[in-house]
Amino acid sequence: MALSSFADCRNSLLEGKTTCTEIVRQALDVIDEKNPSINAFTHVDADGVYQSAESLDQRIARGERLPLAGLVLGIKDVLSTSEWPVTCSSKILEGYRPPFEATSVARLRNAGALMVGRTNCDEFAMGSTTEHSAYGVTLNPHDQSFVAGGSSGGSAAAVAAGMCHAALGTDTGGSIRQPAAFCGVVGLKPTYGLVSRYGLVAFASSFDCVGPMAQNPRDARQILYYMMGNDPKDATSLDHSSLMTESQEDIPLDGLRVGLLSEYYGDGIQDEVTHYLDQTADHLQSHGAELKTIDMPHIAHGIAAYYILATAEASSNLSRYDGVKYGVRIQGDEHSLESMYTATRGYGFGFEVKRRIMLGTYVLSAGYYDAYYGKAQRVRSLIRNDFDEAWKKVDVMLTPVTPTAGARIGEWGNDPLQMYLSDAYTVTANLAGIPALSVPVGKAANGLPVGVQIIGPPLSESRLLSIGEKIMMLANTVSS
Repeated sequence: MALSSFADCRNSLLEGKTTCTEIVRQALDVIDEKNPSINAFTHVDADGVYQSAESLDQRIARGERLPLAGLVLGIKDVLSTSEWPVTCSSKILEGYRPPFEATSVARLRNAGALMVGRTNCDEFAMGSTTEHSAYGVTLNPHDQSFVAGGSSGGSAAAVAAGMCHAALGTDTGGSIRQPAAFCGVVGLKPTYGLVSRYGLVAFASSFDCVGPMAQNPRDARQILYYMMGNDPKDATSLDHSSLMTESQEDIPLDGLRVGLLSEYYGDGIQDEVTHYLDQTADHLQSHGAELKTIDMPHIAHGIAAYYILATAEASSNLSRYDGVKYGVRIQGDEHSLESMYTATRGYGFGFEVKRRIMLGTYVLSAGYYDAYYGKAQRVRSLIRNDFDEAWKKVDVMLTPVTPTAGARIGEWGNDPLQMYLSDAYTVTANLAGIPALSVPVGKAANGLPVGVQIIGPPLSESRLLSIGEKIMMLANTVSS
């Protein structure tokens, strides 16, 4: 049992064959059936979404244009909503209700999207498996002995299981694209600043991006179209609302210059992942694309630079959780401010969050700032320059999303380095602030999906989504 596609729901809605209320009822039935075992949603607002659906049905009857009416949407538990608590899947924010709504959420709500509930994630979006959540692990709908990926694992699993048409995720170093690949859905990390970060609880502010996770590139395009654009509340947001249309753009594959990164082939990548990457490249070439091998000399240092910079920003951003301003407060034994800080953070933060705070504090400390943080910033600039040079030779790049097709529950629990290295193919797009798209192209022997990643220059989302749709069509032709 799964919710009908957004296209089918939308067409039935426009033809008067169904209502938003009926679509919501179908979605909630699927959630009731599947969520207890998968744990994709941590909060489902049945009463609220029914009220929203009834209101939309009345507005549609009055002739209002609501382009996303009928779209059932999950919201990652790091985006503020005016109606629900936001906890970032952390005990330290138990019961916290934000006094405002994220711009991305508000814009989609205004376009008619139906917000059904909050999706599970790694605590404060720090993790690659959604095992680091105060609400428990999210399981992969394709095989519940595997993780759904992370940190946006709940969003990916909810879409893959047909509990909602799409979901919002956030991507700091691959947290949209990696779980999308693990769960076999589409995940888009936009250009940094294209979608407002207002209302997003920060992990690493110079990396964080809000993006869609959907069943297909067309749905992802529509969601991005209605939530992107300049926001006066976010000084880093971009005013490029005219760069793409709501309808899918037809980008011909004939003559498309596709870059293959030599650094992404080698030890540590599964043969099945390489197989589907090569197969996708062959498909593109057979339809007129020109394949070019690209060398990016500094990309090998991307994972180290990312984890230095991201943990440094995390240690700064998370210093606000002290038990004074919001969230839980645990009074220490000594009844002093310091003991209250210690007790609150000791109770509220999970192990992975504590580890990243300590790493970030270390690289920012006196005597280590220049050796680590300063050097990582310089590497970030070099990687951005590598991409700028590459765009003179190619239009897009084709890469793996992850080195493996999934991970079993607990597989990375005692090896954080292995978990961090799983982001090796995704963090570079965040370091450079450029868009990247994950699309499913096949299944591994273990039955889990395999995805490929398409990376493009800044503000090339429309091109990536068009190419991604064609890649999925070619992959489906082979599998059928």
